[in-house]
Amino acid sequence: MQDTATWLSQLHADGVHLNIQQLVYYQAKTALLDLRPRRTIQAKLAGSYLAKTKGRGMEFDEARHYQPGDDIRAIDWRVTARTGKTHTKLYREEKERPIFVLADLSAGMHFGTQLLFKSVQVAHLTALIAWAARARGDRIGGLIFNQHQHREYKPLTRQKAVLSMLHGLLDLHDPAHHADTASDVFTDACARLRRLARPGSLVFLLSDFHYLSDAARQHLGQLSRHCELIAYPVSDPFEHRLPDVPVPTEVAVTDGKVRQRLMLGESNTAETYQQQHRAHFARIQDHLQQCRAQVIPISAAQPLSDQLRVQGRRR
Repeated sequence: MQDTATWLSQLHADGVHLNIQQLVYYQAKTALLDLRPRRTIQAKLAGSYLAKTKGRGMEFDEARHYQPGDDIRAIDWRVTARTGKTHTKLYREEKERPIFVLADLSAGMHFGTQLLFKSVQVAHLTALIAWAARARGDRIGGLIFNQHQHREYKPLTRQKAVLSMLHGLLDLHDPAHHADTASDVFTDACARLRRLARPGSLVFLLSDFHYLSDAARQHLGQLSRHCELIAYPVSDPFEHRLPDVPVPTEVAVTDGKVRQRLMLGESNTAETYQQQHRAHFARIQDHLQQCRAQVIPISAAQPLSDQLRVQGRRR
C-alpha cells in the first residue's frame, strides 16, 4: 500500500475537491476492473459478447442434425459428407452489453475523515468504470446526480463519451454546499436509471445508500430483472466505529438535521455506536442483495487501486 500523502500529491488532490487530473489518472488503471458479464446477455442488439443462445451469428459453436425449417445455407457439407447425415451449423450469437453508472454526489456524500470525501471516491470509481468500458469497446452511459440536478448520458463508445461523463462529475460535485438530501432524490435517480438502462446492461450503483427507500428498492428490483447490478456502498471509517482517543472527550456531531453530542473514549458508548452502525450497514447490504445486486463495499479512507487489488486477489 502506497503512502497516502504521496498518492494525493500525485493526483493533485486534497481529498475534498475534484479535478480532471484525478479522473484521467484512472485511464491507466483499467486492469483493476473485470467487466466480463456474469449473467446471460439479454440485449437484442449485436455486439461483442457471446450469448448463451444459439442461432446465426459470427462465432461457430457446433454442428447438429438438420431439422425441418433450418436454413439450407447453414448446412455443414463436410460433416454431412463424413457422416452420411445432413448437419446444420450453429453459431453463438453476439450481443451488446452497455454499461451504466449511477453516481451519487448528493450532499450526504460530502463527508470524509481520513483520505477522501465519499463523493470523491464515487467520482474516482465512476472514472475507472468509464475508462475500463472504453478499453473493452463497451458503450458507457450513466446518470450523475446531486441534491439539485442530474445529468443523463446515453451509452456511447467514443472517448468523447467518457470525457463528457468526467466533466459532468466535475460540474455536479460541490463540496461547499451542505444542504440536506431528501430520500426522494435518490429514489428519483433510481426511477430515471430504470428508464435509461436497456435490458442486458451492466449497471454500477455508487452511493452510500443511506436513502435506499422502499420505492428505490422497487425500482432497483425491477431493473435487476433485465440487467446485472453491481453495488458499491461507499463509507467512511467514522461511520463504522468511533475514533480512539487517549482521554475521554465530548464532541458535537450532526447529520445536517439533528445535532447531538458524543463522548469519545468511553467503551460503552463506542460499543453501542459500533453495534448500531454494523446493523445499519448489514440492512443496506441485505436490501441490495434482495434486489439481486452484487455488493462490494468500498472505503473512502483508502486509494481505490489498493482496495480493488485486494479484492481481485480474493476472487
